[in-house]
Amino acid sequence: MRDLLIQRFKFHPEDIELLTDKPGSLVMPTGANIIKSLNRMVDQAQPGDVLFFHYSGHGTLVDKSFLPFSKEEAIVPTDFNLITNVDFRHLVNMVPKGATFTILSDSCHSGGLIDKEKQQLVESSINHGAEHSSSITSSKNKGITLESVLQHLSSLTNINSTDVGTHLLEIFGAEASLRYRLPQIELDMFKPNQDEGILLSGCQTDETSADVVLQNGKAYGAFSNAVQQVLKENYEPLTNRELVSMARKVLMMHQFKQHPCLYCSDQNADAAFLN
Repeated sequence: MRDLLIQRFKFHPEDIELLTDKPGSLVMPTGANIIKSLNRMVDQAQPGDVLFFHYSGHGTLVDKSFLPFSKEEAIVPTDFNLITNVDFRHLVNMVPKGATFTILSDSCHSGGLIDKEKQQLVESSINHGAEHSSSITSSKNKGITLESVLQHLSSLTNINSTDVGTHLLEIFGAEASLRYRLPQIELDMFKPNQDEGILLSGCQTDETSADVVLQNGKAYGAFSNAVQQVLKENYEPLTNRELVSMARKVLMMHQFKQHPCLYCSDQNADAAFLN
């Protein structure tokens, strides 16, 4: 993805920050490190800037404590310090007018990761049962259940509670998600105040996204790979809507059941990707 940003979209290498959990990484993608980097990018943004965040990793659904039987989306950094859709809404709301913030999240339950953003594409009705050739040897989803998250956090806090926020606040304090640090009355104020957020999600809210292992042993996120394949095969500018629709077709060709989605304003849906 880094090479594509530089070669195709003319991003400057010094403007790209890579956080990875590979051995020897200088900056691990913990919750605090990811938020710190995103805040710095947004704080430095000027009108006309194009901001981009690509995440390939685990995602989950967490309970809304104030709405029984309701859930919301979150990504799961390496330290389990969840970053929720409320955090991404807060970041998008801080983007200066005239700039755009595109998020490509290749994670489970990533649909709706920008809270209250408009969904532009609905599930495809195309049959997935057809046979297609593929070099994929195995795949696994990127999801972590809420039960697994709670089990891990409980082992660190020794607190007997099914409220994920209780554990996150105990472990991470002021570095925990805004969802758990602010009262609901303040969170209700985090409404879309401008249409600068664009989310390309690897799947719908109730779906999982796949990680794929090729015959040569190389692993990648299926949605990330589909997006890169589409961009490499179509050098002319593609709108956000076109890119997600074409990535869906690539995944369908390889018999994946996830449905990438687009969340943004009507205007940004028909704007060129990273333009």
